[in-house]
Amino acid sequence: MLELALKARRGSFHLEVECRLASDWTVVFGPSGAGKSTLLRLLAGLDKAVRSDAATGKISLDGQVLTETARGVWCKPGRRHTSLVAQQPSLFPHLSIEANVAYGLGSLDSTIRATRVAEMLELVDAMDLIKRRPQDLSGGQAQRIALARALAPGPRLLLLDEPFSALDGIASDALIGRLQTWARVNRVLTVLATHDATDAFSTGAEVALLREGRLVAQGPATEVLQAERERIALRLMST
Repeated sequence: MLELALKARRGSFHLEVECRLASDWTVVFGPSGAGKSTLLRLLAGLDKAVRSDAATGKISLDGQVLTETARGVWCKPGRRHTSLVAQQPSLFPHLSIEANVAYGLGSLDSTIRATRVAEMLELVDAMDLIKRRPQDLSGGQAQRIALARALAPGPRLLLLDEPFSALDGIASDALIGRLQTWARVNRVLTVLATHDATDAFSTGAEVALLREGRLVAQGPATEVLQAERERIALRLMST
């Protein structure tokens, strides 16, 4: 279970979210500017929440505190075991695809490391790219490799910030389906930020609905996104 109570300020934008995410697969849904990326960066420890007299910041996973404010300082009590996959892959251009995926596995035996890399590339359907360089990849291929690199160390919490935007709908659905199965088997809690409601409906996800930096609803996709479902149905009927 992921528990969070956060308050953050980015210029004129304010984010306030307090909730528990108990599902193994949660979709954070909302339009552009709702605060999805800010929330994921806070969960990943890349941004710091702003403390005020009215609120504190705390993130815990399965009872272990990942980060919290103490005396006005944002601190990290323990190891996060968290991976974030952003929309822009940010692969290491000087390394091969194999070396990119193996980047976080330096402590493993070389044989085990090679096996792990192969497993992750098979999962994202990119084994044929293993000897290439990032500059030789398409946008969709680069996103697959970024996901493989994030999965390789075996995170406890996987954060996905619209990471499949360069893939077509069929390829994205297939990859999400394999990833969801892998995450469930390996007990990895996953949070996917998206503005595409089909990502929530196709996975039967728990949904956290964000609007203007506030959590306005939480629950099954069929309930929380009923209005969105009706809008999609009407759009399909008119085409």
